[in-house]
Amino acid sequence: MPDVIVVGAGPAGAATALLLAERGLDVLVLDRARFPRPKLCGEYLSPEAARVLDRLDVLKAVDAAGAVPLTGMRITAPDGTVLTARYGPCGPWRPYRGHAMALPRETLDAILVERLRATPVELREQMRVVDVLRTEDRVVGVVAVDPAQRSHEFRAPLTIAADGRSSVVAQRLGCRRPHRLRRMALVTYVAGLEDCREFGEIFVDPPDYAILNPVGAGRVNMSLVVPMAHVAPWSDRLETFFVARVKQLVHLARRVAGSERVAPVRALGPLAYRVRPPRLGGVLLVGDAAGFYDPLTGEGVYTALRGAELAAEAAAAAFRARDWSAAGLAGYLAARRRAFRDKERLVRALGVVVRHRWLANRVAHALARRQPLLDRLLGAVGDYVPPRALLGLARMHDAAG
Repeated sequence: MPDVIVVGAGPAGAATALLLAERGLDVLVLDRARFPRPKLCGEYLSPEAARVLDRLDVLKAVDAAGAVPLTGMRITAPDGTVLTARYGPCGPWRPYRGHAMALPRETLDAILVERLRATPVELREQMRVVDVLRTEDRVVGVVAVDPAQRSHEFRAPLTIAADGRSSVVAQRLGCRRPHRLRRMALVTYVAGLEDCREFGEIFVDPPDYAILNPVGAGRVNMSLVVPMAHVAPWSDRLETFFVARVKQLVHLARRVAGSERVAPVRALGPLAYRVRPPRLGGVLLVGDAAGFYDPLTGEGVYTALRGAELAAEAAAAAFRARDWSAAGLAGYLAARRRAFRDKERLVRALGVVVRHRWLANRVAHALARRQPLLDRLLGAVGDYVPPRALLGLARMHDAAG
């Protein structure tokens, strides 16, 4: 019997398994897919994500795979105001690297899985988890189905759910809750987009926003986020809706004019959902399985990697104490709150801004006059500046008139 079952071999699951194996624990990883496999994503890695990738000994492989360095972000407001910010030192805070990265998720996930295969971790692909095993107060394992539809039970003192936004573990435990923010992402790739190499680009045009993210070889990830109610009647004609909607975002339409769409439009939504922490012991939720709000700041992969660090620390402490109860694992929830609470508040505040045209323009005008505040905001988005540091600098600028 393994010490830990990790459900999911994406960034959250693979990173968690690697860090647990590093601590000498016997780990079994189950994933429904066979790698490499495509994955719908904005494909952005913040500067701080590089720190965790380096700790996992895969950053060199990520660089060798052609990850595109992003030196900053360029944001276009509804009225055409353009803000340009670069990653770099902000007061006492320094990024792990002086840039973010863009890399196809299929490539990133394959690199992490290959790293798993080089360790004693047991990885079972094409093993679809369909239920959890539990006692009155603890999860004691999972039930999975293989490609031949045979059922298997796997038991362990600790199960870590890293099975993404559609987490079976979270659903079976009754943890997942709907969110009032009903939005959908439409994602494709374009080629022939001139000068889209050094910066990620965001176009705010309420109630929509769009992101251009160069992922290499002249290929750009293009994501359009819209209200679900607007796209729902077009569910069987997504490409028609996408083309028409882009035309209505004037600055985006002008930017992508002359480019060529080189992949089908795929949809992901609803984007936001809430996840209540499990009440049972013997289980932790990591990455998107623990909840997701909005892809505006591209925090998904970093949150997965940082969450893996926190989960591995909590698991190691639980095994030292031989205590996998809910109380024994509560430190993980507290650590997650400390790590992500302020960033979640920042994302929510930015979400309010991008939903109101007048507010988006007003904020853009203010930031255009306050480059240090804009740079610090990008640092917070890049996960190396504490979001609370924005408040102090904003007050200083206000006091200076």
